[in-house]
Amino acid sequence: MRRLLLALPVLALTAGAAFAQPKDTLVVDMPGDVATMDPHLQWDTESYTVYRNIFDNLVTRDVSGKIVPQVATAWKYTDDKTIVFDLRSDITFQDGSKLTPEDVAFSIRRIINPDFKSPQLSQFDQIATAEVTGPAQVTLKTKTTYPALMAQLVKLSIVPKAYVEKLGDQKFNQEPMGSGPYRLRTWQRGVQSTLDAVDTYWRGKPPFKTVTFRAVPDIPTRLADLRTGRADITYGLSPDDAEAMKTEKALQLLTVPTERIAYLFVNPTATPTKDKRVRQAIAMAIDRDSIISALQQGYAKPVNIVLTPANFGYIADIPGWPHDPAKARALIKAAGAEGAAIKLITSPAYDRRLNEAVQQMLGDVGLKVEISMTDQPTFLKRRQGTPEEAEALSQGRWSCACQDADGVIFPLFRSGSIWSKMSNPAFDAEVDAARVTLDENLRLAHYRKAFEILREEVPGVGLFQGVAIYLARKELKWTPTANEAFFVTEMKWQ
Repeated sequence: MRRLLLALPVLALTAGAAFAQPKDTLVVDMPGDVATMDPHLQWDTESYTVYRNIFDNLVTRDVSGKIVPQVATAWKYTDDKTIVFDLRSDITFQDGSKLTPEDVAFSIRRIINPDFKSPQLSQFDQIATAEVTGPAQVTLKTKTTYPALMAQLVKLSIVPKAYVEKLGDQKFNQEPMGSGPYRLRTWQRGVQSTLDAVDTYWRGKPPFKTVTFRAVPDIPTRLADLRTGRADITYGLSPDDAEAMKTEKALQLLTVPTERIAYLFVNPTATPTKDKRVRQAIAMAIDRDSIISALQQGYAKPVNIVLTPANFGYIADIPGWPHDPAKARALIKAAGAEGAAIKLITSPAYDRRLNEAVQQMLGDVGLKVEISMTDQPTFLKRRQGTPEEAEALSQGRWSCACQDADGVIFPLFRSGSIWSKMSNPAFDAEVDAARVTLDENLRLAHYRKAFEILREEVPGVGLFQGVAIYLARKELKWTPTANEAFFVTEMKWQ
C-alpha cells in the first residue's frame, strides 16, 4: 500500500513567470464552484470563502482566534440563557440603506427557522428568540444554557431584512447584498464570481478594487495559473503539490494547522454499511499511518476520533481502531458482505488520491468501492440528502470555525441533522447534555461518552487534523488562521 501511495504522480513544474496581475486586482483559484451566495444556506469552503467578503458578521475572530466585535460592539449575559448585544449604528448595506437591529434579529430568526431548512440549523438551533430591545440593541434567548453560543455566532452573517423580503430567498441567493467590503458584480455558475470593492466600507477602503474567484478543479491548472501570474492565490492543494512547489522562487507556501478534521463518512443507515460489522471492518482496513506519511508529507497529525486537538471536547485517550486487515476481512465475511459493491461519492474539492487509497484499502478486505465524482454543489446535495442519496462513503473535511465539539459531532452525527445518517438515542443524550451546561468538566465527561459511542458505531472514521495549504505569489502578504477565514481585507501587496 505504501508503495502504491508513493507511486502516485507528483507534479513537477519549471521556473515561474513574471508577476502579471494589476495591483488593484486579486485572482483566487478555488477547487470548486460556489454552491450558494446566501450566507444562511451552505457553509462549504468555496461558498464561505466568497460570501464572507460580501457580508459582515455579528462577531468575528481576530488573527489570534479571539472573538471580537464586528456588527456588535459589546455583549453581556443577564442570565444563563439571555445575552444582550449592543450594535454599531454607523453601518450601511451596499445599497446605502442603514443596518439596523431589525436586520440583526431578522438574520437570526431566519437561520433558526426550521422551514428555511438551513444546513447550518443545528449550530444555531439552541437560540429560542431574537428581539430588538433598544435603538441599537438585540437580545437573544437560548432554550437552555448554551456554552458554545458565542463560538457559533462568529459565523452568523447579517442580511438586509427589507431586501431579502422584497426579492425572496431564491433571488437573494442570486443577487446577494450585504454590508461587507465587497459587492457581487457577476456570478457565472461553474466559472467564476467577481466582486467589486465598496470604497465607503465602514472599516476602511478594501485593498483591491476587484476580486475574482475562479472555479478551477484541476490542480495542475491551478499551479500553472500561479506560476504564470494568471492567479494570485489558491488552496486545496495536496502536500505533494506543496512540496513540489517549494523551489518556485516567485511563489510562497502559507500553511497553518487548523481545526478541520479529515474523516471518512460511513453510512450507518443504508447500503451494506448499515451492518455495524462492515463499518468496523472499514475502520480497521484504513491504514492512517500510510495515508499520512505518503499523502500528507508531514502536513497532518493523526487523530483517533472525529475531532482535532484545536477543538474543545477533544479526548486524546479514546482508542482508535487498529489497522488490522485480517480482522476486517473476517468481519466482512461474517456480515455476508464479501464482494459487496459500495459507492464513495466525492467532488474535486477532495483529495483524489485519498479516495483512491481508501478504494484500494477496502478492496484488499473484500469490498468493491466505486468512486462517484460530481461537482461540489451536487455532492453537497447528495451528502445532505436521504441515506440512500448519501451512499456508503465520502471523504469529509469538516470545520465549524467555532473550535468546539458542539460544532462538529453534533451536526455530523446527532439524529435530525441534515448531515447525520445516524439515529442513536444514547449519543443524542450525551451531546445534548454537553451543550446545556457551562461546567467544562461536565461537558468533557459527556463528550467522552459520546466519542465512546461513536467508536462502537463507526458512522465516521477520524483520519487526521488538517493543515491548510495556500500557495500565493510572493508579492501577496497574508497570514492564514486556524479557522481558515479567507478575509480579503487582511491581504495586501507588498
